[in-house]
Amino acid sequence: MKNEKSRLSRRDMLKTGAAVSAGAMLSSGGRLFAAGSDKIRVAMVGCGSRGTKDAIDCLTSDPGVEMLAMAEVLPDRLESSLTRMRAAVPDRVKVTPQTSFVGFDAYQKVMTMKEVDAVLLLTPPGFRPQTLRAALEAGKHVFMEKPGAVDPVGVRSLLASAELADRKKLSIVVGTQQRWQPQYQELMRRVHEGELGEVVGGQAYWNWGSSKWHWEPRQAGWSDMEWQIRCWPYFVWLSGDHIVEQHLHNMDVINWAIGSHPVSCLGMGGRQSRTGPEFGNIWDHFTVEYEYPNGVRVMSMCSQIEKSTARIGERVLCTKGATVTDRSMGYIEDTRGRKVFTYSDPIHSGEVAQFTNLFRSMRDGQPLNECRRIAETTTTLIMGRMSAYTGRAMKWDWALNASKLDLTPARYEMGDLPVTPVAVPGQTQLI
Repeated sequence: MKNEKSRLSRRDMLKTGAAVSAGAMLSSGGRLFAAGSDKIRVAMVGCGSRGTKDAIDCLTSDPGVEMLAMAEVLPDRLESSLTRMRAAVPDRVKVTPQTSFVGFDAYQKVMTMKEVDAVLLLTPPGFRPQTLRAALEAGKHVFMEKPGAVDPVGVRSLLASAELADRKKLSIVVGTQQRWQPQYQELMRRVHEGELGEVVGGQAYWNWGSSKWHWEPRQAGWSDMEWQIRCWPYFVWLSGDHIVEQHLHNMDVINWAIGSHPVSCLGMGGRQSRTGPEFGNIWDHFTVEYEYPNGVRVMSMCSQIEKSTARIGERVLCTKGATVTDRSMGYIEDTRGRKVFTYSDPIHSGEVAQFTNLFRSMRDGQPLNECRRIAETTTTLIMGRMSAYTGRAMKWDWALNASKLDLTPARYEMGDLPVTPVAVPGQTQLI
């Protein structure tokens, strides 16, 4: 893959030609799709295992949705994804060899397809800001996985994209599925309506008793770049470290409950159990204390350590009680820790509902733009990582507006890409 098509500079990745948006606006504010029908045609950018599940959820969420095109850097990943989708939803997959694109520029080819109404951005998050910008410039509605970026430069790109989506009246829905889970919606409603008094603190956890997620041993013949993309969670430039990629779900709930992003933080952590270069350059545990407006403090913990106690969920402490949530339940405690309400209606994952709401927004002509919110939550976790990596307290305004940290490689090509050293507090520089 060392031909010219497989080599792109950082500047090339940020430049794409604008494409004409498919369909036409109706006088009622709705929109015609797929040459005048109510059918919505989508394409996926990034064909990994999690992305393929998203694509299947997308296709099963609405009877009028078809998958028209796919883009992926690694050919075998595209073929594997296509096989899974055809087995799960054969009548919805309309992908052909002519609409299957491979290489670092594959996403650009998808964006030029006028037949495509919406794109699913399912790559590792290190690619998210540039693929989002390209989709919006081409007039496409977007579903994108979280997080939105891995560094402050990427977050600022997200904020610019949020404004572009507003101007173009395009939807951006993000894969924070807990926002669509009924127990979360009910408990957050009660918090926001003041039933539990004022929010005064909280805890957020993604302590996972596992350490090998999307990991595979390096094979002979893989270049540095290919190895890192195949094992993307273990490289900071691709994943943001697990505090950003995984723990974002929990801190998104905290920001939702409080109704604000934090104003400062102080973090710590390290890499004790995850040893050896085969695990890239990420840490295996973090603890961060976040301070929010009005002195509200939240303790955040996340880890990826084998044989450690698993705890995943959130607790929002209020003056009259607390909410306790995870993806399978939700309840309210009084000030003595006694359960006073348990959500007992049926619970779903939210993974299909997020697509249902995206397509509803498209058909109704009422754009749903979650980009600013995911930019804020992404910044929340990036600043926690930056504080832990450097050992220094961090302020929101500096992390978002002043930091020049940009983790993207100088060139995108299947070749050498040295791994940056593991961060060491007190030695790693604040950029």
